[in-house]
Amino acid sequence: MVIQVNEVESEADCSKAAAEDVAVSNGTVAPVTSSSAMPAAKKRQRRTRIPDKPYKPLNLWSIMRNCIGKELTKIPMPVNFSEPLSMLQRLVEDYEYSEILDKAAMASDSCEQLAYVAAFTVSSYATTSNRTAKPFNPLLGETYELDRTDDLGWKCISEQVSHHPPVVAQHCESKNWICHQEFSMTSSFKGKYLQVKPLGMTHLTFLSSGNRYTWKKVTTNVNNIILGKLWVDHHGDMEIVNHKTGDKCALKFIPYSYFSPSEQRKVTGAVMNAKRELVWVLNGTWDNKMEASKVAEKRSQVKGKQVLETEAPVVVWQRRWPPLEAEKYYNFSEFACQLNELEEGVAPTDSRLRPDQRLMEEGDWDQSNEKKESLENKQRATRRARELEAELAAQEGRPVPQYEPIWFKKEMEPITNSVHHLYKGGYWECKEKQNWSVCPDIF
Repeated sequence: MVIQVNEVESEADCSKAAAEDVAVSNGTVAPVTSSSAMPAAKKRQRRTRIPDKPYKPLNLWSIMRNCIGKELTKIPMPVNFSEPLSMLQRLVEDYEYSEILDKAAMASDSCEQLAYVAAFTVSSYATTSNRTAKPFNPLLGETYELDRTDDLGWKCISEQVSHHPPVVAQHCESKNWICHQEFSMTSSFKGKYLQVKPLGMTHLTFLSSGNRYTWKKVTTNVNNIILGKLWVDHHGDMEIVNHKTGDKCALKFIPYSYFSPSEQRKVTGAVMNAKRELVWVLNGTWDNKMEASKVAEKRSQVKGKQVLETEAPVVVWQRRWPPLEAEKYYNFSEFACQLNELEEGVAPTDSRLRPDQRLMEEGDWDQSNEKKESLENKQRATRRARELEAELAAQEGRPVPQYEPIWFKKEMEPITNSVHHLYKGGYWECKEKQNWSVCPDIF
């Protein structure tokens, strides 16, 4: 394969791994058994679908006409616009294709590893191609845990650490890697479309090599808000940096254009080493698959322009499409269907125990809307009490009490020199002891 090279722009008190990796060769993805896998725990039988979505017609315009120019997170929305998952759970869907990270951990060199990391970042957008409903906004102090060490080799804990602005802190770990992120966003309704600009950064560390990567998510548009069928597009540039080696990957999410339909959902990328030499080329779409081609040593000139030869492309990510009947239950993938499945022993603040969200999943939307309003009123009352206490403290000259998350703490992140909510530990130890005395009453 021959390509033309264009310029790429880049620069707490209560403080089994996956048995399957992915081998990639000749453009195919095949499961293989990892020789370093830990003894497999007994796998839990998980559900594969949720109850069908009921038909509940709603006058969209009567609600949306008062939302123009407003921040989405400050607009009270009925559950009719939602799906029965919280934002905490939705963010855990980033790890639906975590096998890519397990493969990256075994890569022969840092640039190959970066190519897989890039594919992993793209895979997190796949589910949005046919899911346009918004997740529930988490309550302050709401948490969500997902322990998939028995089959996927990782476990994750997330917490809503701020409400205004809304901020989620997340920590996920396996035997091969640790990933944590702080997620927030700005959103605005423009009349014809909703634009979401993610804030925060994701950090990924591979334990064997010490390679440390960071990246930020790209902008999302939700189109046809008023008329027509809703559809999502992602666009913008993403830079993934290996802070240990200096390698970088520049990804471009190409925006949809009516004049270039073939470019729809397309993603291109280039992996460069610390010397800014092109090592891998990436091509694909964020809703289906990504391929990576390694640049060969041979270089030539065609009409005065430098061209590089690449080896045959390999598939570094391939989407697992949900069944056709998934249209009946919010277009959830099997992984998404398992996120809100009830589990014993979780914290009392866990999203699975949120009653309005549970009622929605069970199809009782009227009761869900009533319970949602009740929970939001309870949260407002708690916030007003906290504000009154702060005013009183200021009048008496006492230190003003600040809200403190339970499982995360604001610290200076040494790699990026920015303040970041980092996991302070203790959740899994508290779960083992079933000591949840530190958890607030939010439901």
